[in-house]
This record gives sequence, structure tokens and C-alpha cells, in this order.
Amino acid sequence: MNKLLTILALSGLCLALQSCKGGYSFTGTSISPDVTSVSIDYINNMAPIVYPSLSNTITEGLKDRFTRNTRLDLVDYDGDLHFEGEITGYDVTSIAVTAAEVAATNRLNITVKIRFTNNKDEKQSYDKSFSNYADYPSSQTLDAVQSQLTDEIVQKLIEDIFNAAVANW
Repeated sequence: MNKLLTILALSGLCLALQSCKGGYSFTGTSISPDVTSVSIDYINNMAPIVYPSLSNTITEGLKDRFTRNTRLDLVDYDGDLHFEGEITGYDVTSIAVTAAEVAATNRLNITVKIRFTNNKDEKQSYDKSFSNYADYPSSQTLDAVQSQLTDEIVQKLIEDIFNAAVANW
């Protein structure tokens, strides 16, 4: 009896997975089967403060995310999915002040404006800004923590841009 129930449960699971094959994947993306390519333009740094490697880090990180987590081919231009944009903000603010009116914590914030075009389904396209941050103690200089914080923030930004384009959450 247990074998019969197990076989029925496995058969039901196989049928359910078979019916979902259209656009779902176990990576959390829901990319239409007719979408086969992605193109990502270089993300220019237009922020008032320029961190030299930031444009390259974001551009290559976004390309890497799509090649590792989707079945899409990365093409130089005219992809079914297309990304372009610029870094519009890179700034540090004090967020916690001590009783002596000295900053206790600083925040590095990065903002990227992205124009995403889905050439197969225009309703999925967007033009919006993504912003994220990381905090650090004011006892450290930005130069001392900049590389590590920038990497953290870029990973969060790439996740947000990717999800907004293909996760449909």
C-alpha cells in the first residue's frame, strides 16, 4: 500500500512539474521560453563622486548574474532583454550622531538608474532607480572600507535589478 501511495505521489509531482515547464525555473526566474538573449550596455558613472572601478564592477556583475543564473545567451546588442543605465549617486552621509555631536556611523549609498527593455513583452520593461547602502563606523575612513562596502552594495543592487527584470516577485 505504501509503495502504491509513493508511486502515485511521485507521478502527481512529475505531472505538476511537467505542466509548469513554460516559464518557471528553480533559480526563481520566470523568463518566457521565447526570450533567448540578453544584452547589457556599459553602466556609465555619472555620479558627482566617482569611484573608478564602480562602472565596470556593476556592468560585469550584472552580466555574470545573467550568465550564471539563466539560460540566456549574452549578446553585444539587441538582446531580447536589454539593460542600459548610469550610476547617478555615490555619497556618504552621517546617520548616527553621539552626544558630543560627532558622527558615530556613516553610510555609503550608491544609486543606479536602469532602463530595462523586454523586446518580447514591452509591459515588463522599466525605467527606474535602484539604491542601496552599507554602514561603517566613523572611526574608519572611507578609503579603508570603500572596496569592501562597494562590493557589498553592488551585490545588493545587482540582485534588485535582476529580480525586477526576471523574477516577477
